[in-house]
Amino acid sequence: MEPLILGARELGLTLTDRHLTAFERCFDSLVAWDEHVNLTAITDWQGVLVRHFLDSLSCLRAVSQAELSAGGRVIDVGTGAGYPGVPLKIVCPAMRLTLLEATRKKVTFLEHLVATLGLRDVTVIHGRSEELGQDALHREQYDWALARAVAGMSTLAEYLLPLVRVGGASLAQKGEDALVEVHEAANAIATLGGEVRQVVPLELRGLAETRHLVVVDKVAPTPERYPRRPGIPKKRPLA
Repeated sequence: MEPLILGARELGLTLTDRHLTAFERCFDSLVAWDEHVNLTAITDWQGVLVRHFLDSLSCLRAVSQAELSAGGRVIDVGTGAGYPGVPLKIVCPAMRLTLLEATRKKVTFLEHLVATLGLRDVTVIHGRSEELGQDALHREQYDWALARAVAGMSTLAEYLLPLVRVGGASLAQKGEDALVEVHEAANAIATLGGEVRQVVPLELRGLAETRHLVVVDKVAPTPERYPRRPGIPKKRPLA
């Protein structure tokens, strides 16, 4: 657990025995299920600790831990095997979390994982962000919308911003080309009611490449026509 413990400490986090036990159980479930369900290409111990767990926790460099611990409402879009949402929930148990995933088999795994870890106030939804963004129960209802490794920034903005309340924010975990993506997505972000707050560079223990957190504030309501129907934001990103 040392890479995770030390890496978390560099992020300003102190992991307790309860946290570490939860991460161990999370790893065990991931490896067991990945034999039958294609959850992730990364299943080795060190890789999961750094590229899944620590990378997820790095969101707390931009998202206030105090806000999440006060019951902030968060949606993790295209969560896959539960990243970054589940690691954040482990260290911020009071946050209200929605895990959105379009692949049924991954949803079944997420339901199992939430039950195994005994996580409360977690909702797992089988669906797409384009559909949820037009659903009154979810449209502009979240304090934070998160995503990593899902799509280009223009497409991500259309996935995330319709779900965020005015005054809330979205966070996209990006790689080394983050600044270029943000520049190219500037008009799309503005059209959807967003305004870039910051792009935070990250050097994580165990990762050679620089990671970035792209934080976009929701400053105006998203026009009703967005998000467009499923598949369109990826096929025809907003210019």
